[in-house]
Amino acid sequence: MVARQFIFIIVMMVSMAAHAVPDIQHWQTSNGSRVYFVSAPELPMVDISVVFDAGSARDGQQTGIALLTNAMLNEGAGSLTTDQIAAAFDDVGARFSHSSERDMATLGLRTLTADKAMASAIATYTKVLTQPDFPQASFDRLRNQILIGLRSEKQSPGALAARAYYKNLFGDHPYASMPSGDEQSVMTITLEQLKAFYQQYYVAKNAVVVIVGALDKEQAEDIAEQLLVNLPTGDAAQPITEVEALTESKIVTIVHPSTQTHILMGQPGISRGDKDYFALYVGNHILGGSGLVSRLSNEIREKRGLSYSTYSYFRPMRQQGPYQFGLQTRNDQAKEALQVMQATLKDFIEHGPTDDELTAAKQNITGGFALRVDSNSKIAGYLAMISFYGLSLDYLDTFKAKVNAVTIKQIKDAYNRRIHPDKMLTVMVGGEAE
Repeated sequence: MVARQFIFIIVMMVSMAAHAVPDIQHWQTSNGSRVYFVSAPELPMVDISVVFDAGSARDGQQTGIALLTNAMLNEGAGSLTTDQIAAAFDDVGARFSHSSERDMATLGLRTLTADKAMASAIATYTKVLTQPDFPQASFDRLRNQILIGLRSEKQSPGALAARAYYKNLFGDHPYASMPSGDEQSVMTITLEQLKAFYQQYYVAKNAVVVIVGALDKEQAEDIAEQLLVNLPTGDAAQPITEVEALTESKIVTIVHPSTQTHILMGQPGISRGDKDYFALYVGNHILGGSGLVSRLSNEIREKRGLSYSTYSYFRPMRQQGPYQFGLQTRNDQAKEALQVMQATLKDFIEHGPTDDELTAAKQNITGGFALRVDSNSKIAGYLAMISFYGLSLDYLDTFKAKVNAVTIKQIKDAYNRRIHPDKMLTVMVGGEAE
């Protein structure tokens, strides 16, 4: 009896593992938006995201306009005030969200699938998406909040370092500015400019719709059509320019009255869908992406006690995003910590990881994969990434196999070709060493 129960449990676990990766369906709405749908009937809920190619890379000379436009959409829509919009979502237990990054701007909704609750939530969500009122009072308030945040950044060495890092890494490229913009630009943004930005970029052909939840395809099709039927068809945003590689090393030092120095180091890294993605991703997991067990942490924290934590990561975007190393340390230890970080990177490029490091990294990455897709919201997040960047629909199906296929030779080859320690940008923000 016990043996049969054990066999049954094993069969169930295998069955669940086989169905852990979601089945992605996709199509286009009548006005040209791409739709990606995953049926998840386990819970009576649905997560919806509408993603526009309307991030800060579209700001142009008016930095901050993409973020401010996105923040204004639920401040009044379809003659509803911002309080009425919030109440309409709250009354049916729905949750609205919005965000604006460098590549994309997103409006999200989570709601129960009960008929009245879902119908009410989607009706309000559709108004926010397609009928924003752009009230002047809300514009003045939000712009002032952003300006206060920008001024407070001047007291934060971490914020100063991040802003200097992106500015010097990307130069004249649209990725150089922060999504929040700068004081001079934000102060001059007008309400009419926000409306023009919305009319240009919040259009059907510039949108991707993601739906994950307890629906069938027919229901998902109806929702997608309803959401965007009142949006003009418009045009997809034009491609942004490629990121230029650094041609030499550069050190930027900013004196700030703090006891700790913030150090950021890096170069342009990889884009989404890059052919070297998995070799570099697994390699960086060993070098600095695995927290306290990474090589950087071992050399800088464990052996020398120079910093509580240190890290490195790739941030792939539509074009090459940053490959960034970072740490904080006492002002009098800053130069030594930087030298150890540089030496650790050079050694990794020259010798690559060990067999044990590679095995541990693969186990860590693939072992935690199930937790990355264990909720509708996480699946929706991956689906938004896959659809927005045009990745293969089998991305999640093949993720673990591609990680396990990475070899030491591939990591060394990718790092030798792509990562250049002699052409790194370094930003240091902190006080003078006593």
